[in-house]
Amino acid sequence: MNGPQVVTREAWLVARMKLLAREREAAGVLADVGRARRALPMVRVDKEYVLEGPEGDVRLLDLFAGRGQLIVYHFMFDPAWDAGCKFCSYLVDNIGDLSHLHARNTTVAIVSRAPFTKIAAFRSRMGWNVPWYSAHGSDFNYDFHVTQDEAVAPVEYDYKDRASLLREGGEWQTVGEQAGLSVFVRRADTVFHTYSAYGEGTDLLLGSDNYLDLTPQGRPSPGAKGKWLRHHDRYES
Repeated sequence: MNGPQVVTREAWLVARMKLLAREREAAGVLADVGRARRALPMVRVDKEYVLEGPEGDVRLLDLFAGRGQLIVYHFMFDPAWDAGCKFCSYLVDNIGDLSHLHARNTTVAIVSRAPFTKIAAFRSRMGWNVPWYSAHGSDFNYDFHVTQDEAVAPVEYDYKDRASLLREGGEWQTVGEQAGLSVFVRRADTVFHTYSAYGEGTDLLLGSDNYLDLTPQGRPSPGAKGKWLRHHDRYES
């Protein structure tokens, strides 16, 4: 197997210090981006979305669970499917203990277009405790551009229209379910939309990939990941 070159400890230290300088530079850029993200303006959400949860119909406001900030992961789960997307499942596996976010006044919730009965069964199978709601029959997925159906709404994904997506080879992004995340804040009972990201824009939530980035083999390319990735209960022992 090909791997890193074998060198002396002194030579390794020289190379490591060069990389450390680049890591610190990259961290500075990410910090600047984070500040710009936090400074984005926000848009009032005027539509009254009705979703379904374990106790019946809920509003978008209810997803906050009394907290001030809400991160919604748009999980790909078509109503015709019997299981959720394996890539989205990989991301949810990486969420971790929610208490740390709750302590910072932030709720994380999942929303999919599948009926709630299918969502509940799959959530139980995967052993997750993240709140999960159904947008079946709602405009929510279409308005936030994670379900593509020209008969319902103009196609838009990752801030590109249908023509741009096709021109760039993204035909698969113009139909059906897509992944993304959206961030909301509330002021009393008024909800505001502050941020949305799609596709690779959600990669910073993939903690397992960040661990792999520390290793010589690194994270798999998106194409390679599709060949080995499974729902976590479907790997061979």
